[in-house]
Amino acid sequence: MKMPWQSALINAVTHPEELIELLELDKKHLDGAKKAHELFPLKVPRGFLKKIKKGDINDPILRQILPISAEDIITKGYTKDPLQEKAINPNPGLLHKYHGRVLLTLTPSCSINCRYCFRRHFPYSENNPGKQGLAKNLQYIAADESIKEVILSGGDPLLMNDEKLHELITELEKIPHITRLRIHSRMPIVLPERITDDLVNILQRTDLKTILVTHSNHPNEIDTTVVNSLSPLIAAGVTLLNQAVLLKGVNNDVKTLAQLSEKLFTAGILPYYLHLLDKVQGAAHFDTERDIAKELHFELKKLLPGFLVPRLVVEKPGAPAKTDANLEDFYTG
Repeated sequence: MKMPWQSALINAVTHPEELIELLELDKKHLDGAKKAHELFPLKVPRGFLKKIKKGDINDPILRQILPISAEDIITKGYTKDPLQEKAINPNPGLLHKYHGRVLLTLTPSCSINCRYCFRRHFPYSENNPGKQGLAKNLQYIAADESIKEVILSGGDPLLMNDEKLHELITELEKIPHITRLRIHSRMPIVLPERITDDLVNILQRTDLKTILVTHSNHPNEIDTTVVNSLSPLIAAGVTLLNQAVLLKGVNNDVKTLAQLSEKLFTAGILPYYLHLLDKVQGAAHFDTERDIAKELHFELKKLLPGFLVPRLVVEKPGAPAKTDANLEDFYTG
């Protein structure tokens, strides 16, 4: 019988000892994993572990979820708030960074804790809006007619159950100038059972133009289960995009990036962004040098049609939009 997504989430692996045992890894990695786990807890759904090759410490999916001792290294230029989000956080649970759109952080957690997460140090306890805070954020949105789009983020917004998500969307529909709803979630990739019939119906019935931005970094993450779970959303008219992060040891080679784009498109997802790593403390070992990233992107253009080549972007605090990494010098002067 298919396990409800909430049960799958509750049963996620959250202890380094169990992860190392399940994946038949050398126990010499345990001490480093325990130490990094204390800095940023391990969390990974058991179904996602099936995509990892047992015994292979260099498996590209494993590298994204296994805590390692390198996370404890203090690296110059890396901070706990690399995007300076405190400066664009007018109310708890609301980030207003770019013109025409705002971001609501609905939950303090994710279905999986990615080791490169730029919000691994984010003060979610200070940013929990609660019921009253959410109402205040909706008032903020309603008062600014320049806002056309609301982005649901977190944590992962799909950790909200279908009923609460429906209530929020209903409130957003009451604001005349809101025309688009964008949901950023890794759950369709790591916990595809989250795409329930009720969720599909909610997104199909809304008057808002709905976009679901998935987060997949490697072609091995996209299997038949993921493809099948997304099919009803496509039939419901939801636009599917993907954003990936360029990660050393995971996808920083042109062959892997090309395969990722091809598999995404086969699943009905259009490659959207390829992010350079946000310089968050604890993730420096994932960083790819800018010149190498630009060369990879150039080579990717040789292999794929333009619509399958994601934009190579970098987020800069205070910038009016995401910066095209290939034009970074032009933007910065």
